[in-house]
Amino acid sequence: MAEGEPKQKLLPADSRAVALAFVRALGAGARLPAAADRPDAYSALVRAILSSAAVSTSPGPRVSCTIAVSPAVTNGYNTLHGGAVAALAEAVGMACARAAAGDKEMFLGELSTAYLAAARLDSEVDVEAQILRKGRSVVVTTIEFRLKDTKKLCYTSRATFYIMPVASL
Repeated sequence: MAEGEPKQKLLPADSRAVALAFVRALGAGARLPAAADRPDAYSALVRAILSSAAVSTSPGPRVSCTIAVSPAVTNGYNTLHGGAVAALAEAVGMACARAAAGDKEMFLGELSTAYLAAARLDSEVDVEAQILRKGRSVVVTTIEFRLKDTKKLCYTSRATFYIMPVASL
């Protein structure tokens, strides 16, 4: 197209073809591996990239671990996928909340994440969760993701977990 010429609009059929090609390029039509059909596939994926977890209780509950950014959890830009960041924040935050509140039944009520920088494929990231606030029915944790080699903060999350009331008989 020469400079100054108006852009031509795609016909609806051409627009559909372009959109479908884009979705297929993302892998939407690919078959999932058999392991992905298992009920615990989500938990297994999160556990597979976590390593060297440590729990300390003083001065307050703190959970630390390291993740290796593998191809299984990267996006098209070869950086840690945003959904993986959220899943990891939930898992590590829940571990910290349980360290503070005991083995009570709880659920994630809110998770907010700031994506500050990217963790690239084959990098290692230190993840640390600590208690921000604990009440009778709520535990709030903060989770920080720092690049292992530079200690640069790349993601930070805040998770609110609600403790389920115990039913009396």
